[in-house]
Amino acid sequence: MENWISFLQTLSPFNLLPVSVLEDVANIMTVHHYVDESTVYEQDKSEVQSVDIIVEGQYDAYFYDSEGQVCLVEHYNAGSVYGASSVLLNKKKSIRQVIAQKETTAISLDKEEFKSICRSYDDFFHHFTIQFGQKMLNDEYAHFVKRDATREENFMDADNIFTRRISTIDPRRLITLSAEETVQEAADLMYKKTVNCMYIEQDGKLIGSITKDILLKQILAAGRPMDTPVIDVANCSIISIHRDALLFEALLIMFQSKEEFILVVDGEENLGYLSRYRLLTEHAQSPLVFIQSVKLSRSVNELKNKWDRVPELIAKLIGRGVNSEIVNRIVTTISDEILLKVIEIVENEMPPAPAKYAFMVMGSEGRQEQTLVTDQDNAIIYEDKANEQRELVREYFLEFANKVSTQLNDIGFKFCDGGYMAMNPKWTHSLSHWKGEYDEWIKRADPELVIQFSTFFDCRFIYGEEQLFDGLKEYMVQSLDNASSKFYYSLTVNALQYDPPLTSFFKEIKTFSHEEKKVFNIKKAMVPIVDLMRMWALKHRIIETNTGKRMQKLLEGGYIDEKKYKELIQAYYYLMGVRLKHQAWEILDNFSPPTNLVEPKHLTQVERATLKEIFKFIKDLQSGVKMEFQY
Repeated sequence: MENWISFLQTLSPFNLLPVSVLEDVANIMTVHHYVDESTVYEQDKSEVQSVDIIVEGQYDAYFYDSEGQVCLVEHYNAGSVYGASSVLLNKKKSIRQVIAQKETTAISLDKEEFKSICRSYDDFFHHFTIQFGQKMLNDEYAHFVKRDATREENFMDADNIFTRRISTIDPRRLITLSAEETVQEAADLMYKKTVNCMYIEQDGKLIGSITKDILLKQILAAGRPMDTPVIDVANCSIISIHRDALLFEALLIMFQSKEEFILVVDGEENLGYLSRYRLLTEHAQSPLVFIQSVKLSRSVNELKNKWDRVPELIAKLIGRGVNSEIVNRIVTTISDEILLKVIEIVENEMPPAPAKYAFMVMGSEGRQEQTLVTDQDNAIIYEDKANEQRELVREYFLEFANKVSTQLNDIGFKFCDGGYMAMNPKWTHSLSHWKGEYDEWIKRADPELVIQFSTFFDCRFIYGEEQLFDGLKEYMVQSLDNASSKFYYSLTVNALQYDPPLTSFFKEIKTFSHEEKKVFNIKKAMVPIVDLMRMWALKHRIIETNTGKRMQKLLEGGYIDEKKYKELIQAYYYLMGVRLKHQAWEILDNFSPPTNLVEPKHLTQVERATLKEIFKFIKDLQSGVKMEFQY
């Protein structure tokens, strides 16, 4: 085995893997020796079950065309890897004829183990996507790969969809108006230029937009005069995105803002605009189309049916190698849209609200890290009212929250066991009352109160009067100036209460018995990273709620170095990927409710090895924190 490890350390991209992972890879590889010239794979007949590494000798690979002629002969010599493209494309049959020459030795890695490595190590995976992309530049090669008209779900396709940038799409050229021009002039220009959106410019800056929809609803339907200045009906909320951003990011921004058009920029330069429809057509097979379908739902039953379909969506994304950070954001966006629809339904059922309010979410949803095991974490802030109205206002919002939470529970977002819901009188208050709560939590700094403060530090605005939320969040950050050493000590205690699940000397994943199964809780294994990132964010006044973004801000602020940042990102999102994959499997294959309890026996050998390395890293991270805070 030692020889195989040394051999793999000389090969790209296997030389990118930790030694502990290479040890496991070497241990599970199968050796094949071909004394005579032999057929390894028959084109369109043999199933590809492994990825082969040529140790000595040679593989010859080629295509047969429709007339049986040999095309595109390629030679794989010692040190070459064959079969990665077929495995990543999920091609069940070999796309080529492969012949091993005399005295050829190859070692084979099972395809599932290979895909596990790809999920775990981005640089390793991208070595093969780049290699495949270079081959696809050859039109003849691309013809043979694509000749099966069926669109398959695969790693390569996912990588293309979720790494494609805005710069690959030509935006529509900007057509601008002055603020004084009339809606009649706007309509004429819109017709002549065949566009649905134009921007209003003043003093060299864009200050709003006018769309076909605005002209229809606010002018024609409302019976307003056609000499109305465009600025009077303009949409002054302009959203923009950099040309180097990803397509899926643009769509998420548009879904969250409810805008139909987005400005494409490069620094200070406005390059043009894109419509939501244009971006959706670019993602015809994307789950972002599913998000749009959620937005069009009209009833709780419809929303429940949508949520019931999410596990299958997540299983496909994870199976195709989509980064778990992206999967988190997609699940969170779907749940946000469901929550917004429920709030809309409840608002229509009840009398108008007696005060301005903001609805916020906390916990994993607040951090945009939703999984399929999800409960409700939310709260309401409402504006302060005169004494005689306080009870009336409070009763209204508690009833409102009870209806929202009940409908969410019916859809599949279970009631929170800890009671962190707006329907709980403890989590629906006026702005001044919330500020008083924060002062009390900071002042007393008891472990339980610090947990509550931490939970609310992960809060995110969803609906209502955003100024109320911003005011509360700003006050929360300011209140940290009065935090005592006891407060940060309690935060540290919370961050260190869970030990990584490893046996003595880090030999195996530590399990416990649950319903006659040996399992470990992967959510608890992730808690130290979440809590430590929150603690450092609080300490350094970083207001980001997402764990990954907190890591990024800590890096940018110089609080952690590049090496530690990469280790944290890799560890956290690998654990998240395993967690999501496990939950989807429980629902779709095991026909059981999703949990965070994972049986190590259901993991591949590479997954187990990687988890052990991550748990060791978390243990070292906790040790460093103990020394820093002298805990």
